[in-house]
Amino acid sequence: MRTIVKGKNIEVPDRVRTYAERKLRRLDRILDDRSDAIVELSNEQHRSAADAHIAEVTLVIDGQALRSHAAGATYQAAIDTVVDKVERQAVDYKEKPRSVRVAQRQAASRPVGTAIESTPEPRIVKTKRFGIEPMFEEDALAEMAELGHSFFLFVNAETERLAVIYRRDDGDYGLIEPILGGAYAPDGPAGSARPPRDRRARAG
Repeated sequence: MRTIVKGKNIEVPDRVRTYAERKLRRLDRILDDRSDAIVELSNEQHRSAADAHIAEVTLVIDGQALRSHAAGATYQAAIDTVVDKVERQAVDYKEKPRSVRVAQRQAASRPVGTAIESTPEPRIVKTKRFGIEPMFEEDALAEMAELGHSFFLFVNAETERLAVIYRRDDGDYGLIEPILGGAYAPDGPAGSARPPRDRRARAG
């Protein structure tokens, strides 16, 4: 693993640089020579003496950046804490399935503002309007058969209401008669099925 130690508006003492490089060698057992560790040290005067020294570490593993930071009374103390943190992050990252790591790299490399492709929601793309006239059930059946459809919407001449006649999986037919504001009425027992009524019988 390649290690870079730099200071932010400070000159990094050699002893601190050597200390940081030695501590980060712990990660060699996890990472290979394609990985980078960048250590940036800074000093914030407005903080208390106990946490004025800041150490930030960025690990670059397979193109994925893992970042952490810590503060301490000395640079060495801050380095100790931040190395512990990034070591846990590196272990967690390496233990993830490869497919998850690839997805994270792709997300990180995607330019800001790039839309993520998604499957579009199904939507109504066509509206069909047609004239409708009252007819009896047997006429609706004949019309459905002529059109080759598995269902047919019509105005029932007997009830003057909209109805849908449809072909069932068992080869028989079903009739749906919507009732505005009415409760759902389940199918009756098997013996209650009735054939379409003959309008010629009614006409007599």
